[in-house]
Amino acid sequence: MNESAFPADWIDDASRRIDAARLGPGVEQIGHVESIADGIAFVSGLPQARLGELLRFPAGQIGFAQVLEHDSIGCVLLDDGSGVHAGDVVKASGDVVRVPVGMALLGRVVDPLGRALDGLDSPVAESHAPLERAAPAIVDRDRVTQPVQSGSLVVDALFPLGRGQRELIIGDRAIGKTAIAIDAIVNQRRSDMICVYVAVGQKAASVRRAIDTIWRLGEPKRCIVVVAQAASAPGMQWIAPFAGFTMAEHFRDRGQHALVVIDDLSKHAATHREIALLTRQSPGREAYPGDIFHVHARLLERAAKLSAQLGGGSLTALPIAQTDSGNLSAYIPTNLISITDGQIVLDARLFHEGVKPAVDVGTSVSRVGGKTQAPALREAARTLRLDYAQFLELEMFTRFGGLPDARVRQQLRRGERIRAIVAQPQHAPLDLVEEVALVFAVQSGALDSLDPSHIPALRTGLGERMAREAPQVVDAIGRHAELDSGALQQLRACLERHASGVDCAAAAQRTP
Repeated sequence: MNESAFPADWIDDASRRIDAARLGPGVEQIGHVESIADGIAFVSGLPQARLGELLRFPAGQIGFAQVLEHDSIGCVLLDDGSGVHAGDVVKASGDVVRVPVGMALLGRVVDPLGRALDGLDSPVAESHAPLERAAPAIVDRDRVTQPVQSGSLVVDALFPLGRGQRELIIGDRAIGKTAIAIDAIVNQRRSDMICVYVAVGQKAASVRRAIDTIWRLGEPKRCIVVVAQAASAPGMQWIAPFAGFTMAEHFRDRGQHALVVIDDLSKHAATHREIALLTRQSPGREAYPGDIFHVHARLLERAAKLSAQLGGGSLTALPIAQTDSGNLSAYIPTNLISITDGQIVLDARLFHEGVKPAVDVGTSVSRVGGKTQAPALREAARTLRLDYAQFLELEMFTRFGGLPDARVRQQLRRGERIRAIVAQPQHAPLDLVEEVALVFAVQSGALDSLDPSHIPALRTGLGERMAREAPQVVDAIGRHAELDSGALQQLRACLERHASGVDCAAAAQRTP
């Protein structure tokens, strides 16, 4: 109000404001806390509350209705429940849990509610979207035709991914599951995809390492990290995957492309089981409630490639799951395998033998991405998986002794070089040109005379040499065009020169 105005002016202004105010009775739903323990509050007196509705407590805590009984509500707290006591007043908000979305989240580390965890001010979001949304209908989806380059040769060549696909990464603990997913995020620095990494129930040190890797090697300005650590409230761990999908859907619905990594859904399933048992739901197989399949299905079904009428955006999901002693037939692994479009299975035996990434080519599969593979890589890797699988089988039989014939010895030599090219250092993703060159080199026989121990040295400078000596081939691969016979001859000649140079350098090192 302007203090220099005449009294009559501010009286008129006050009268207008009073006339504009909406006065009248208001309705507020109020309940009371009956009991609280372990992040679960049982509330009575809110008969109109809906499933998933946001409830507010006197000290500022919030929670959501997870179980509706005839005389009480099982409310899962999203904050520390130390300030909530029996008898406290609980107010129904009339709304569901919403999370912030928009460009302001890019380059930030936040909790599932969008509150900053990176020491900066909380991001100012464009809007807030519901935690749970219906998956796109079949008529709203398009075919998966565009590739997602993970940067891991064994994945891109043998189990390729497509934009809009759901590919499960599964294996025992500490054998490289997160490393494959992080490499896929890092490799998107070469693409236009926006990445969302969701840590569910992970240790703080593990989360810190993942964030440092993404920030150091990737493109942080196109990444969002959502963290619900093991020390977080069970409610925060439960909503974290849904929050990550909601944040990614904001970009998908605007015609952009997003990649979501959930690390991991096994811990999310354990959190769901904990909440279900605390809210007195009936346990089923392995003490999980009967709706655990539905929880993960309605989450992962949100990953899709939208039709051109809806902008053509995509959301690709890489959920991670942990097995015990390689048991893929356990309850949660079988559920997730049946929901997703394929799985990348990591084997502990291969990992301890030094084969990294320790991908089991016999049990891994991609049910969608083969149609999205770059033409040059698809042509080069046409028989790669079969050749590698046969080599592994032959190698196992030759351990028992005997002298194989010349054809089998040739298969063994070729297989050793295949194993050498698919072995890859952690957090060193390859671009498409390097992947095509390595696969073509081993399949064409250009590496038959090269010792497998020299393959790591072969990777060094390969991309630069191809750009210098075979620019037409590099351009064709970048445009996802097929390579004609002339381009293939040029590629082979370049690879043979590079391999001979590596061999000569190795021989010079051996000479005293």
